[in-house]
Parts: sequence; C-alpha cells; structure tokens
Amino acid sequence: MTLHWGLLSTARINRALIPPLRASARSELVAVASRSIEKAEAYAKQWNIPRAFGSYEAMLADPDIDVIYNPLPNRLHAEWTIKAAQAGKHVLCEKPLAVTVDEVDAVRAAAEQAGVVVAEAFMYRHHPQTLKIKELVDSGAIGRLRLVRGSFTFNLAREADVRLDPALSGGSIWDVGCYPIGYARFVVGAEPIEVFGWRVIGSTGVDEVFAGQMRFLSDVYAQFDCGFRAPYRAHVEIVGSEGTISVPNPFKPGVDEQIHLTHDDDVQTVTIPGQELYLGEVEDMADAILLGKAPRVSLTDSRGNVASIAALLRSAHEGRPVPVL
Repeated sequence: MTLHWGLLSTARINRALIPPLRASARSELVAVASRSIEKAEAYAKQWNIPRAFGSYEAMLADPDIDVIYNPLPNRLHAEWTIKAAQAGKHVLCEKPLAVTVDEVDAVRAAAEQAGVVVAEAFMYRHHPQTLKIKELVDSGAIGRLRLVRGSFTFNLAREADVRLDPALSGGSIWDVGCYPIGYARFVVGAEPIEVFGWRVIGSTGVDEVFAGQMRFLSDVYAQFDCGFRAPYRAHVEIVGSEGTISVPNPFKPGVDEQIHLTHDDDVQTVTIPGQELYLGEVEDMADAILLGKAPRVSLTDSRGNVASIAALLRSAHEGRPVPVL
C-alpha cells in the first residue's frame, strides 16, 4: 500500500519533508492545502504537487488523503492535529506537538478514538547517530550517567517571524530548546522530577533566550541553553562516571557524522553512517500505519517533553525550582 500525504499549509519547513516523501517507496505526496486556493495552486505548481485545496477543511474531508503533515504555527498544532484525527487521517505533526499537557491528552484521546497514528516530528530521533549514542550510554560505555549538556541557538533576523509571536506560542524554548530538552530525556530514559529555568523576554513578548536545568532521579542532571540572539550553536555533551561523549551535530545529523568518546586522555572518534535527516520520520510513520509498529516518538514521550517545557516556563516566571507535573 502507498500512503497518500497532504501538506497542511505552505510552511517553509515543508521543503525539508518533500524530498524524503518522494524518496519513500511507501509514500506519495499528492496534495497541499492553504487558506486560499490561489496560494495553494501556486505552491502546488512550484513543487509539482498534483492537487491543491483552498482550505484546510477541504483537504481533511478528502477520502483519498491518508496522512497529514501539520507544520502550522505552534498554537495551531493541537487544534488541527485533532481535527485531522477526527477526519480519520494519520498525522505527522511538527514539533512541538502541543503547548500544554492538556492539549497532548486531547490529541491522544482523538487519535485513540479514531484509530489513527499521531506522531511528533522530531527528525533527529530516527537518525542512526542518535540511536548509536543511546546504545553507548545504555551499555555503560561511559560508566554511570551523570550529566547531559546541550545548546541550540541562532540569530533570528526576521522581525515578523511567527516564532516571535506570543499569540502563536512563539519563543526559543518551544522552537529550539525542545531539542536539547528532549535529547536529555531520551538519553536518560526518564522524566525530570524538578526543573529551574531563566529567560530573557524580548520586545516581542516571547523568550528570546532561555537557560535551564533539570534534575532526574539517581543524581542525574541536565543543563541546556537556547535562543534567538546568539550565533548558530548546536552541541550535546554526555558525561558519565568513566568517560564522556561529545556530539558536535546532534540535532541535524547527516551522513557519516562523527562523535567523540573520551576516557581520560584517550579520545576515540567514531564515524556513524547516516541517512537523509527527514527520511526516518517518514518511514517511521509508514511502519506505524502499515505494519502496526509503535512510533519511535510516542505520545507519552511527547507529553513528557511538553510537561518539562511547561515546568521550565513556570519556573522562569516564578523564579524558583518547580516539580514536573
């Protein structure tokens, strides 16, 4: 069976998903929807997409569409993912899946009631580099896990960018902080029990810089920083009782990435054969829909990331450590 995909809007991030959809033997990109038929048709012509819809509702009502990719602004993720699920569509939703745990629970309820697959599009989670790092940590390659540190920053120059709009749940922690937060949770294999966050609110009204700490059981900690007001930085360091793993390109790995495994003065560079970055999430959806496999990024996992971010935002607002609920 070939899954027929539709793009819910003409968002810029679509450019990353169109090539892997066309490379997948089990997927076919057949439609795009916009809020105007003129914009949808122009986009369809530009990207050689067979069908165009002049509203999101029209595409959701089409019985020939199997899977929806939802790249709308953060505030609209849960709403339109739920509407798509209620229309019987499977959904790959761009991160963050939602901006409250109640929204995640509503997404889960809609997916379960409709019997469809809903997954959050954290592309790096499917990459061989990420899976290899998890294997190394779990096998004790650096001893007992102590600390995970991560950074993700870049300078956001477009003043009208939706990521700077508080009404659309913009902010650096939702846009890029979610990566080191989720990476730490994945490596630790557990949820933080307490967090502490600091933020710098810009003139836009959103956090343009955020730094935080997370405490896990068994004396494991995580630290991260993210933001829109510093040069591009993306790095993860994983510290164990007997060694460290340095990951120079954790969130957008490509082919033949290198990580560095250090024990005292001995540094071992490990080259990991990779793949096209976004292909993994497309094939993971196909496995879940066609073969009944569990998505690699489960809704429980997504709920944990949203709960962690919500707690960090609350901590930054209140100026104190808060538990993760």
